Amino acid sequence: MGIAVVTGANSGIGLATTIRLAQDGHEVYGAMRDLDKAGSLRDACIEAGVDSVNLLRIDVTNDHVIELAFRQVRKQSGPVDILVNNAGIAQSRAIEDAPLEMFEQHLDANFLGAVRCIKAVLPSMRERATGHIVNVSSAAGRFAQVTMGAYTASKFALEGLTEVLAQEVAAYGIRVSLIEPGTIRTPIFAKGDAGPAETFYPMHYERSVGYFAKTLIDAPGPELVAKTISQAIVTDEPKLRYPVADDAHALIAGRHAMTDEELVALGALSTEEWYAAFHERFGLDLRA
Repeated sequence: MGIAVVTGANSGIGLATTIRLAQDGHEVYGAMRDLDKAGSLRDACIEAGVDSVNLLRIDVTNDHVIELAFRQVRKQSGPVDILVNNAGIAQSRAIEDAPLEMFEQHLDANFLGAVRCIKAVLPSMRERATGHIVNVSSAAGRFAQVTMGAYTASKFALEGLTEVLAQEVAAYGIRVSLIEPGTIRTPIFAKGDAGPAETFYPMHYERSVGYFAKTLIDAPGPELVAKTISQAIVTDEPKLRYPVADDAHALIAGRHAMTDEELVALGALSTEEWYAAFHERFGLDLRA
């Protein structure tokens, strides 16, 4: 068992992963930007009967805060053995509708945040020739969803970075994993909005909203993602990528079977044509 840090641990996937790794016997640091929002994690620890979870303040967009946080972990417990980069944001806007700041925020939190934390733990892992870095990406890192340009860009970037990292550190005995959830029942969906009142892309917002409305009906909870992360850490047959949830498998497989031109052509279809084509391509019936 080792010392694990999980970012974005105040809710959803991060909270479930923190609890699961503690149940597995790891000493876990549940990291979040605002410790005043740690109530849900504290309650979950009590309910699960785990006492090996420490709270840690991390703002993944702040270099100084990250440095202080990992210094605290090293001083209190020792070097980090497992890093789960889960913290992130997700907002929906067509590219023309999205302000530049939205792209900057997504890249800073979802991509550079992971880079900052990786660089904080990597030297020690390399020196000890052990460690595991888990990057929580998304099916959106493999399938480009309309109105999700900023989020998709950040996850595509994280996927590419992780492929490079996994190759670079393989000789040092360090594992690297990508977790690719589809639609998961987490609070992140409550943080979204209905989109702009005026837009040239109403059909795409309708499709995006329809997708999540339908897939959320039977979506698994974050415990499934936590279970996958737990298994990725202990398996004797590690993989680079771990899709999670039925729609993630469907999107990734369907995209792999399509040409780029076929993907682009979907965008020009009428809404009813799009629903039919999406069902045919991905096996997902999104019509109400």
